[in-house]
Amino acid sequence: MKKVCVVGASGKLGKYMVQHALDRGYEVVGVCRKQSVEKLKDFEDQITIIPGATNDREVIERAVSGCQGVLVVLVPWGVQQYASGTAQAVLDFAEPDARLIFSCGWHISLDGKDVYKWRFKAFLKIFGFLARLFRFAELEDQDEACRRIFASNTQWTVVRGSDLEEGESQGLPVWSEHVGDPVLQSNLTRRIDFALFMVAALENNNLIHKAPAIVGCQAASAKLHANSTTQGV
Repeated sequence: MKKVCVVGASGKLGKYMVQHALDRGYEVVGVCRKQSVEKLKDFEDQITIIPGATNDREVIERAVSGCQGVLVVLVPWGVQQYASGTAQAVLDFAEPDARLIFSCGWHISLDGKDVYKWRFKAFLKIFGFLARLFRFAELEDQDEACRRIFASNTQWTVVRGSDLEEGESQGLPVWSEHVGDPVLQSNLTRRIDFALFMVAALENNNLIHKAPAIVGCQAASAKLHANSTTQGV
């Protein structure tokens, strides 16, 4: 792994991924909207920045060329199929053997065996309704993006994040295959460590074609179940 692309580089998670990738010695290409380029000012001399919408196929084709890894923040903003458009462009134009790491929330399910608390399901229902009503997001499009990823024959991993908080790194998060597993009960991960898991997954072939749900390694549930079958990267 020498060169990686971060799609959605200007966001909080994206900037953490850029830094982790640089720390590992990767050459980094960052994609972000033109109005967000200023947010990458601290990295402008260290990375190649390609401005444009992440669902712009020409932008993605240019950005992922020659990259052995692609890190993608799947955001459901707007009502123009932003997440699915971004995912499809990456699937179509990434190098044939590239590792593709996508981020999303716990609500995505790979096999339908995840177990959600009623409060979580209620929140999703209310948020999804309001998001559609005011046309600022479409959670269904993130679902569609992941369906396309799961059906592809690329070397994908979809990392499903818990609730996030800021703070110094606590170390690599732990993961389990299904939401509802005891180790995930704390439902909290440092955003910087979510990014760390994403970058570490680039070189972990055990995560190919998996959708790990993660939680912070210092979360109470993670420490309580440290000796269970929970797995780390």
